[in-house]
Amino acid sequence: MIAPGDTVADFTLTDQSGAEVTWGALRGSPAVFFFYPKASTPGCTTEACAFRDLAPEFAALGVNVFGISADSVKRQAGFATKYDLTMPLLADEQRQVIEAWGVWQEKKNYGKTYMGIVRSTVLFDADGKVAEVWSPVRVKGHADAVLARAKQLVEG
Repeated sequence: MIAPGDTVADFTLTDQSGAEVTWGALRGSPAVFFFYPKASTPGCTTEACAFRDLAPEFAALGVNVFGISADSVKRQAGFATKYDLTMPLLADEQRQVIEAWGVWQEKKNYGKTYMGIVRSTVLFDADGKVAEVWSPVRVKGHADAVLARAKQLVEG
């Protein structure tokens, strides 16, 4: 799992509208990446909607917010449309970023062990260094906590 102070390798992923998002192009502004297991599931929907509702406050700080999962571009597009999600939702079907950042982990549910995305959030500073990592994430109040930490980061 990446940790505060780390930097990450460049990547390019496609968002729900088919636009490519490249990590190198995002430097110069703080960024939040929230990883969720599967689009349109209850916990993922609650989390994404919380970030959507706080989007104006993140924007006022100059912080870019991105959702990311292993879902296809088509599934991300349906998720965004259904819940009016305004942030880019990145499709990482090959788990390029998901695995590199350490959020693809062994999970257990009802006695069954399997590999999957551990709900996690990473906040980067404007220089592209990890400022904070939340993992695993409890959805309730999480987006507010990320916003509070982003304010601290930006405002000093």
